[in-house]
Amino acid sequence: MNLDQVRARVFAKTDLGRTRDHNEDTFLIADLTAQTTGVIAGATEHEVGPRGCLFLVADGMGGAAAGEIASAMAADSIYRYLLDVWAGVDDPSPEHFAERLRDAVEGANRELHAYAQGHPEVRGMGTTATVGGIFQGALYLAQVGDSRAYLIRLGNALQLTKDQSLTQRLVDAGEMTEEEAEQSSRRNIILQALGPDPRVKVDLTFLPLCREDVILICSDGLSGQVKREEIAELTTAYPDPEALCDALIALANSRGGPDNITAVVVRMVGEGLPVADAAIAAEYLPTPILEEEDTAEMPVATTPIRSTQPLPIATPEEMAAELAETPAPAPPLPATPIRGIPLRFAAAGLGILALLTLLYYLLVS
Repeated sequence: MNLDQVRARVFAKTDLGRTRDHNEDTFLIADLTAQTTGVIAGATEHEVGPRGCLFLVADGMGGAAAGEIASAMAADSIYRYLLDVWAGVDDPSPEHFAERLRDAVEGANRELHAYAQGHPEVRGMGTTATVGGIFQGALYLAQVGDSRAYLIRLGNALQLTKDQSLTQRLVDAGEMTEEEAEQSSRRNIILQALGPDPRVKVDLTFLPLCREDVILICSDGLSGQVKREEIAELTTAYPDPEALCDALIALANSRGGPDNITAVVVRMVGEGLPVADAAIAAEYLPTPILEEEDTAEMPVATTPIRSTQPLPIATPEEMAAELAETPAPAPPLPATPIRGIPLRFAAAGLGILALLTLLYYLLVS
């Protein structure tokens, strides 16, 4: 792989949506080699330098201006950390890049939490963060919350991140289907965000990239209204990143636009990447990068529902309530005898006993 020939076409856009009166989303595009930020027009091919590049979407929450503050602070903190620390790493290896990406997100959480503790007017503020870094021909993703990253390859869209949400937890446990999760009244309850708690568990994955891969990082104002298959169709119809951003946001708004909508689109080009085919598409799947010490299941944290009101929390009781709302399947009939009595005889005996009881009450009344 010739890393000097890895290039990207990038565009990003955020939209208020149809119902909100202010925008709590933030996006960031940064060249970590040139140490610059900004939206690169869709028609411009941008070289991925030896220090890589950074893309992120943060969806703030907390009411009033707290959500806007949280998402903007997170983006700024992550970028500043990578400039200060990653730029000074003598051995810029993939392992170091992944570690610095995770450290940047954890540091942003500490910064937001400390800020909220010192400013009661925004206490409880939080933000999701889906952070993508491209380095040496691979995509690295750090995830907190439920903003998402998708990969579109060979006309198919794959969701790369897993929502850190209540409904996703229930889907993973087999207590809810994905279709039920999409319709659930608690689908916006997330189990983690940057800011509300002093510590977060960052989900970190990586994926080798191919030529003509398209990466989409978006807030749930987009993913909640536009299905994965529709993302794939629009990516095929609109190869230019700017046109694709416009089409995705327009579709989300046509369905009510109930939330802020943000999309960052990256199309990988250049001779330094392999050409995707059916075999490579099957092999190149997102791979978790596990923490060395704490690989325990993510705890339920005191994390808010997106709202302009004071923040409620996601608790075990809410998980139980969600389970109660999910219809349980009817239990199958036992396939084995009851205490050694064949089922047909047990059923007949119960029927006779009920009949004799009824006759007794008729006679004595």
